[in-house]
Order: sequence, then C-alpha cells, then structure tokens
Amino acid sequence: MRAPVVGGSGGVYALCSAHLANVVMNWAGMRCPYKLLRMILALVCMSSEVGRAVWLRFSPPLPSSGPQPSFMAHLSGAVVGISMGLLILRSYEESLQKQCSWWVIVFSFITFLLFAIFWNIFAYELLGVQIPPPP
Repeated sequence: MRAPVVGGSGGVYALCSAHLANVVMNWAGMRCPYKLLRMILALVCMSSEVGRAVWLRFSPPLPSSGPQPSFMAHLSGAVVGISMGLLILRSYEESLQKQCSWWVIVFSFITFLLFAIFWNIFAYELLGVQIPPPP
C-alpha cells in the first residue's frame, strides 16, 4: 500500500502477454519466419523488467532514493493478458459467445475489478492505516 504505482505498465504487460498467448495458441497458423525469436525477445524484455522492479522493491534503498516501486502491476497485467489472450484470442475460427468458459472469465474479471475499486476506497479505513502524505 505504500509503494507508488504510476503509469500504464499493467496495461502494457496485459497487451504483451495477450499477444504472446495468441502466438502460442495459433502457432501453426502464423506465417512469420521469426515468431520464435520475437517471442523469446519479448519474454526476455518482460522478465528483465519485472526482475528489475522486484530488485528495486526489495533491495536496500540508497540514501537519496525515494520510495521503492511496486511490481504488482506488472505481474497482474501479465496474468490478465495471458488469461484474456487464451480465452478471447483463442482461435481464429471459433465463436466466442458459445463458450461457457468465456462468460465465467468475464464475470470473474468484473468481480475482481469491483473488488479492487472498493478495496481502494475502503482499505485505509478497514486496516486503520493513515493515507501517506504526497511527496
């Protein structure tokens, strides 16, 4: 709760992970000769960025550095991207509305979204934590 979360890293990781899930699911149908290289490069970039965020979060802070960054947005975006990529971008030929699992996942994401909104509204009062002052 005290780590700053700024920017669109969760959304970026969701889009990249959804693309990787789409590539894996439709591997045989894609005609790109460098798809393995592109996939490995994307995985290396994403993993190094998450590793850097985890390192900065848990390493001892330098005397002049500010608050340590949060890495949960990266991981949450990757989880959302993989799950949505596997369900929504499942195959080029399938109809999405006929799948029961599609509706279950959409319902669960709406539930988690509402939980996250209400948690951010009421968490400080429930846990008895003071809102940190702006820097």
